[in-house]
Amino acid sequence: MIQPPNKVIDRPETPGVLREFLGMLRPKATLWGVIRAKGRWGVSFRERQDLLFFRVDRGECLFLQTGADPLRLASGDFIVARTSAPFSLASDRGADLVDSWALVATTRSREICVGHGEGEPVVVRGGRFVFERHNEKFLLGLLPPLVHLASQNASSGRIGTLLAMNEAECAAPGVESEFVIGRLMELLFVELIRGEALALQPSRAGLLAAFADPVTSRALAALHGNMAHPWTAPDLARLCGCSRSGFSARFTKIVGVAPMSYLQQWRIAVAKDELRSGSRSVAEIGFLVGFQSGSAFSTAFTRAVGCSPTCFTKGLQR
Repeated sequence: MIQPPNKVIDRPETPGVLREFLGMLRPKATLWGVIRAKGRWGVSFRERQDLLFFRVDRGECLFLQTGADPLRLASGDFIVARTSAPFSLASDRGADLVDSWALVATTRSREICVGHGEGEPVVVRGGRFVFERHNEKFLLGLLPPLVHLASQNASSGRIGTLLAMNEAECAAPGVESEFVIGRLMELLFVELIRGEALALQPSRAGLLAAFADPVTSRALAALHGNMAHPWTAPDLARLCGCSRSGFSARFTKIVGVAPMSYLQQWRIAVAKDELRSGSRSVAEIGFLVGFQSGSAFSTAFTRAVGCSPTCFTKGLQR
């Protein structure tokens, strides 16, 4: 169980952290289609390291994944699931499963029709989030593997509206449709994070849990507010009103990575983004993210990424 800090502190706002997070991921989305089902049915999704989202428009179904209890999804529910492990959507636990990717490849249709027997029709719409690939692994690792927003949650209704607007824009593109769709997906992702943060269980690690915790949110606000500062774990512990050991244990449990490791990974993520933009020199980027010399930055970057900043930039240009 996570212990409270030595003294009560207010949770600081972390909009800057969220904006940086979104700016680094550059979320986009593709609406791959719709599942129309009836009776007994099941659709499986392979392990592909994707981030898929689904909204139940009609009826209900189960979200099934090995090692986890079945999750019942009702009409209006919205989920986001990382395919770091395979899962399925089905009428019941014993239903036969159809492989989604194989079916789409065979039919070349965005509409999956499955099931046999009688029962209330089920309609599930879904798609895939697409992110800036260079920092995707680190940043998505800070999100929980499954996010579920029930229909009663106000965010679920707003997400439904955003998805409907996205689908309408894709079906009948207008002036600057690509720009509009991009902004809609950013709003959807923000709504997802805001809604999930309000209902998180303390035991679930990740950035969303960190936003909701008074200690880790304060530490994140400090780290992101001045990333170049020579932070230490004792500095952050004092700032948050905790002992050093208590702070480090709390941060590691909630965020999923130790505080100094998080800072180092964030600095490298920002450096990658700056190299991608091409607006600063390697030395300038090194000072920006907190290294005292260009050589120290190059050494740390090479150790973390597997190539020098210069080689990384050349790879972007291919």
